[in-house]
Amino acid sequence: MAKSKSRLGKGLAGLISGGANTATTTTKVAKKVVASKPETSANEGGSDSREMAAAGLPDFQEVLVGKIEPNPYQPRREFDESQLVDLAESIQSEGLIQPIVVRQINGGYQLIAGERRWRAFKLLKLKKIPARIIEAGETSAASMALIENLQREDLSPIEESKGYASLIRDFDLTQEQVAERVGKGRATIANSLRLLSLPDEVQGYLATNMLSTGHAKVLLGLESKQEQALLARRIIEEGVSVRGSEDLVQSIRRAGKIKTGQSRELSEAESAAIDDIERRLMAFLSSNVSLKHNPKKGKIVIEYSGNDDLQRILERIGLEE
Repeated sequence: MAKSKSRLGKGLAGLISGGANTATTTTKVAKKVVASKPETSANEGGSDSREMAAAGLPDFQEVLVGKIEPNPYQPRREFDESQLVDLAESIQSEGLIQPIVVRQINGGYQLIAGERRWRAFKLLKLKKIPARIIEAGETSAASMALIENLQREDLSPIEESKGYASLIRDFDLTQEQVAERVGKGRATIANSLRLLSLPDEVQGYLATNMLSTGHAKVLLGLESKQEQALLARRIIEEGVSVRGSEDLVQSIRRAGKIKTGQSRELSEAESAAIDDIERRLMAFLSSNVSLKHNPKKGKIVIEYSGNDDLQRILERIGLEE
C-alpha cells in the first residue's frame, strides 16, 4: 500500500489527546507503567493508576480485558494468528509500550484503537490492560479506528475502501467529509471507493495481496465484470506487471470495439496512438475513459461514479465551482 500523505501527519494522538505535548507525555508514562512484565501490569493494585493521575492523565488507567468489546466499525477484518502470537510473546517479554484507546459504553468499554494488542492480552489470559479512556461518539470512534490502521499501513486496499464506505453509509458523510476526517485528498477516497465496484472474486485477490492496487485500477478500465475477473486470474497466473496489464486491457477494449462495430478498422499506428491517449487520460483523471475516433470526428467518454466523483473530475480538469 502506498505511504500515507503528509496531511495525515497530525496523527491519531492529536485527535484523541488534543496536542503533541500530551501525546508525548502519554507515551512516557505508558513506558514507565508497563515496562515491567505483563504479570505485574495485570495485578490488582492501584499504584499505576495513581501514577498516571499524578502525571495529569486521570483518564489513563488499567481496565478489565473482559469488559472490552471490539469496535463494530473496525476496518480490519483479518488478524494473522501467527502475528498475534508474536505480539503476545513480545508483550510477555518487554511489556506493553503503547496503551489501547477505548470509550465507555453500556457499562463497559469499546475499542477505538489497539485491537491487536487487546487480542494479544486475551491470548496471554491477562486480566487487565493499560488503556486511555476518551469521550467519543460513534462517528469519531469509527473515524479514529480507520485512521489508526491507515497510519500503521495495516489495511489491504479492500479493507481501506470498505472503511471509507462505512463512514459514508453508516454516518451519512460525503466523500469530502471523509477525506477531512482521515486526512487524505478527496480524489484518494474516490479512487479507493471505485475498487468496491470490482467483482467479489477480484476484491478477494486484493484483500489477500494477490493483486496490487495498480492492477485493480487497470481492471476498472473494463466494463464487463466477467472480463475483469478473467483478466485478474491471468495477471496472477502469469505474473503480469501493471504496465503489461494496461496493454492487455487496451487489446480487449480494441477487440470489443471492432466486434460491436463501434469503430472502423484502424491501422496499427492509429490503434497504438488511441491506446496511448486513452491510457494517459485514464491516468490523469483516475477514471475509465474511452476514445472513439475517425478522421472527421470522434468523442471522448469519461465515466464517473456519483456526484462526488463527477465533482472530483471537474476539479481535476479545472472546472471548479
